[in-house]
Amino acid sequence: MIVWQKPNAFRILFTLRGSVIPHIYLQVLLITLLSAVISAVQHWIPGSFPSYGAAPFTLLGIALSLFLGFRNNASYQRWWEGRCLWGQLVYDARSFTRQVLSFIDDDTDSGQRAQRSMVELTIAFTHALRHRLRNTCPWENVERFVAPEHHAGMRKAGNLPEYLLRLIGKELSRSRREQLTSDLMIQNMDERVTSMTIVLAACERIHNTPLPFAYTLLVHRTTYLYCFMLPFGLATSLGWVTPLVCGVIAYTFFGLDALNEEITNPFGVDANNLALTSISRTIEINLLEALGETDLPPELMSEGGYLQ
Repeated sequence: MIVWQKPNAFRILFTLRGSVIPHIYLQVLLITLLSAVISAVQHWIPGSFPSYGAAPFTLLGIALSLFLGFRNNASYQRWWEGRCLWGQLVYDARSFTRQVLSFIDDDTDSGQRAQRSMVELTIAFTHALRHRLRNTCPWENVERFVAPEHHAGMRKAGNLPEYLLRLIGKELSRSRREQLTSDLMIQNMDERVTSMTIVLAACERIHNTPLPFAYTLLVHRTTYLYCFMLPFGLATSLGWVTPLVCGVIAYTFFGLDALNEEITNPFGVDANNLALTSISRTIEINLLEALGETDLPPELMSEGGYLQ
């Protein structure tokens, strides 16, 4: 995720990291070159292209803007919902840890083991959820927080985050059987586990449900058609300014299209996706600190304005 503390207007104007230019420069260059060729033909052979009014392009441009705007709203809504869900996960992890450490009897070895196990499983769940949403290998971040006897079952699990939540549920059940806390507190802690289950399901819904392909295809085709048709309608009236105008319009429309495509899946690793690694590290630090650990991993800092 791109994070700028104090944006500089000049720097923002020429920055490439986080920009959609690397994804669309070929399309913009193609439209600009096409416009230059059409302008040259119109200049050297006047009357090669009929003079059109601006009305058709204005109407089509308005329609295309509405399509792109609606798709932008849908994509941003998915991005923002993903951020709210991970904010909820931070709240649930901290609240569950506070409840475990406050209300489970730690006067016995069994109680202390239950506390550490559930807090570490919560950290493991956070990392496992991130890796599931990004389709990456989770074992390096997850296994060190899970007891060795569960490693074999963990590797066989089809849904690793859900498997870890089941392990937390078993620890709660064992705490109840051993009367390490009251039934009321078990119920309250289970509500936090249920909330984490809701976060998992909602993130999977966003991850596994793309925007309708037919709508995406319509926007793509309309954008290309409009940008390819535009130079023919502007060459007679704008002359050599046509490549500049068409290039700027192509950058705007292709840029919005590419940005929408990028943030449709907010859990990826692109520059404008959510900083899930940083959020996971924050949860890990907070929960280990609550356990009394002093050898904590460092907080992730932005590098070049980019936060993982």
